[in-house]
Parts: sequence; structure tokens; C-alpha cells
Amino acid sequence: MVQFAKTIAKERPEEIALRDPRAALTWLEVDDILNRAANGIRMSDTGPDHRIAVFAENGVETALANLGGLIGGASVVPINFHLTAEEVAYILEDSGAQILFVGPETAARGLDAAAQAGVPQVIGWRCDSENLTDWHNWLETNPGDEPDTTIPPRPNLLYTSGTTGRPKGTHLPPTMFAGGDTVSAHLENLKQNPLATLGPHLVVGPMYHTGPLSGARLLAAGAPSVILTKFDAENTLRTIETYGTTSTIMVPTHFVRLLALDEATKSRYDVSSMIRVSHTGAKCPVDIKRAMIEWWGPVFTDAYGASEVGTTCMITSEEWLEHPGSVGRSVPPFTAKILDDDGNECGPNVEGRLYFEDATGRGVVYHNDPEKSAAAHIAPGVFTLGEIAYMDEDGYVYITDRFSDMIVSGGVNIYPAEAEQVLIDHPQILDVACIGIPHPEMGEELKALVITRPEADQPDDQEMIAFCRSRLSHYKCPRTLDFVTDLGRNTMGKINKRKLRAPFWEGQTH
Repeated sequence: MVQFAKTIAKERPEEIALRDPRAALTWLEVDDILNRAANGIRMSDTGPDHRIAVFAENGVETALANLGGLIGGASVVPINFHLTAEEVAYILEDSGAQILFVGPETAARGLDAAAQAGVPQVIGWRCDSENLTDWHNWLETNPGDEPDTTIPPRPNLLYTSGTTGRPKGTHLPPTMFAGGDTVSAHLENLKQNPLATLGPHLVVGPMYHTGPLSGARLLAAGAPSVILTKFDAENTLRTIETYGTTSTIMVPTHFVRLLALDEATKSRYDVSSMIRVSHTGAKCPVDIKRAMIEWWGPVFTDAYGASEVGTTCMITSEEWLEHPGSVGRSVPPFTAKILDDDGNECGPNVEGRLYFEDATGRGVVYHNDPEKSAAAHIAPGVFTLGEIAYMDEDGYVYITDRFSDMIVSGGVNIYPAEAEQVLIDHPQILDVACIGIPHPEMGEELKALVITRPEADQPDDQEMIAFCRSRLSHYKCPRTLDFVTDLGRNTMGKINKRKLRAPFWEGQTH
């Protein structure tokens, strides 16, 4: 292949390059699969944007489909495996993907979505279905010789939920895409990642997220990858000890669940091999972060940002111990700014809206949606991720609240508008607002505040939640529902959600 796997295979012929609980592949086996996957994708019609999609739970095949797409010159769309067929169909149609890869858990929904979106080819692994192409049969029909790596590499197209109920597509930003004029140059650039030389990388999060998906990129840089199909706290510790993993990317919910283990279980496993743990997705509570540092040592790096732009702030464990609660200082090409409601810069330790100035001028760019791209900015290259914060005299940023409606639950972005648009169709609901409230493990959870119609007879909160779940992915639906008589709409019909959230967050750090 692009030589990296063959070269490593000569140096470390017995090393397992890629493993999950079901499979373990050497570098030569990875080389053969990637050659065939990349060539198969190159020989297929992937449309004018060279787009393919991967809709599958974690596993070696998911990693290889993603990496094979990159080497084959495709722009890969990783799709949240919790989504319904209708939600997947929208992403397929909007992205223009022409091949869909699925696993056994997603095959039925994937086939349905592909039919709705007109995607001509569905390829699946371990699937009991005659309506798709078998992954292994597909690989065998493709040539196993080294693919052409002089073609340009194409970044992922990532989708996040939208405030209007439709997902927003955004290309993997330049801060996270290794660039290069050719695939060969791109793979060389990937080797500059400092994690590539540390040792085995552990994938614990779902691989439709940018962070966990980086395990596939690290594989191309020469780092073996160990993939967990689902997160389990004790199994994570066992895996670290068994395979001597050195790096991973987690979200604060993972930390909460690890810390919830009893002391005997925590002390049973040796985690001293871990050198670098990046965490993202949401601000980590101070007590949780401190407890993890005391347990694992100062190996944690907070990478605050978003899929649209990459990391905008960063802080090491050593810095964090001196500035507890901070998400760090802004990193190039970004400069953090705290602005008041009139757009003026706030002084140190004064709360305001958090913006970032992108020195490249790019800022936030959404696929096929210049209006949404413009809405994220107050000036060219000056954008917000919707947070309220303050900055101390040393430039460390502290998140205090959110002025956008979005909540982050277990590291996953949830936009209340999606659930609101479903719930308002319930025959007993007159008005509804969904807000984020505290949750001890997930950080936040979605709660619905509902005004029922005057004629409603004995409204049932669980039935209403079930109504929402029947029409929307479960993680996007409220976990709890309260009946209220007023949502505080103003004369323009707008709701002050910060005011609605306030009673639930009283006495807590948000």
C-alpha cells in the first residue's frame, strides 16, 4: 500500500495493527484490505464530490472503510449510528454520497435510507441480507495492488444537528485535516501527529465523532489502534492494561463512569501506560477533572472547540491545576474574545459572549448553506460556538453558560429545536420548550416544558416522550417532561431559555 503498512510490517511483522473484540489484524492484513478498499472506491462512481458514507457501529471494518475512503480519494461522511432511516436519508441526499457502508446493527436502516436517497450501492459487513453487497466479497473483487496515491486527499464531511431541525454539514477543518496535494503527501503529514509515536491508541467513543475517528488517521500514521465497540468503564481499564495503550480521546461522561467504579475495581488495573488523554465534547466539572488527575496523573489535555473549526482552546493538566475550571487559552489560528451585548470587548474576569477570531479568515463554513455560515459570525472570520464565558488576566477562558439553545449531553450535541418540532405535533400539546438541565453523568440532559391544550384529558408525560422517540433518534428526545402553565414568551413570541434553565442550575456550576 502507500508503503506505511508494508514498512511497519517489515519492522514489526507480528504486531497487531488494528483490533476490536472480534478481530485482530496485522499490518500486512491491514495493507491488503486498505489496498482493495481504496481501489474499489476509486473504480466506483462516487459522484462529482467523490463522496461515500459510513453508517456503522465501532469496529475494525468501520475504521478500514473510513481510511480506505481517504486513501481512495473520497470525502467520507461518518453518520451517527443512532439515527433513524429518515435522518440518514437526509444526510445521504444532502452530501451526495454514492456508496453507503453499514454494519449488522445499521443494515436495515441503511438500506431504507439508501432507497429513499437514491444511493446506488450499499456495502455491509456481517450482515444477513441479500439486498446489499457483502464487504468481504466486495474486497475480493477489487485489485490488491498498491493504489494510486498521487490523487488529492479530500476531507471528511461531518454532520451536526441543526437548530432548525436539519443536520448541518461541515468539512473537516484545516486545523484537523493534514492537507497535502496528494494522498501520499497527506499520509506523510499525518505522521507529524505527536500521538503517532507514543504507542497503541485506544478508541472508546463512537467513530462518527471527529475525535474517536482520529484513531483511523493515527493508524495511517503508524500507531496501532485498539477499538472498543461500546464503552464500559471496567472493560476500558482492562483494555488499557492488557494492550498497554498510551493515548485516547474521551468526554467527561467517560470520566464520571470510570470514577463511579468501586475502589477495589479501580485499583485492580494498571493504567500507567497512558501518556496522553485528550478530552473534548463539554467542559469537565472541576471535581471530576481533579479526581482523574489524582488517579491517572497529569496526562489530560482539554481540547475545547467544535467539529466546524477544530480545537480553539487547549489546556494541559499542569496548567489546569493552576487554573482549575478553565478550558485553556486560545490556540493559533484562533484568538479568544469576550464581547458584551453591544459587541465591545470585556475586560479580565468580566462575563460575556465568547467569540473567536480566525486569523485565516475562514471561520465556520457549512456545506450547501451560506446563510447558516454567515449566521455564526459577527464579522468575517469572527465566530461563536454559542458559549458565555470570561477570560482571566493570563488569557485563560472559563465557560460559565451557553447563550445558544444547544446542550451537550455525554459529549453529544443536542439541539432542542428538533424535539420541540416533534412534540408540538402531539394532539395534547399547545406549546413546548426544551432545555438542558444538570445530569450527574452526562453533564446535561434534555427536559421538555409543556403547556397542554385546555381540552387535554389527563396528559401522560411518558406517553409524550414515547411519541417523540417514535419519530426521532432517542438521544435527541427529552428524558423528562414537566407540565407548566407559562413559558414566558415575549410579545415577539420568543422564549428566554436562560431564564427557564436558571431554577434547575441554581447552586451548580454550568
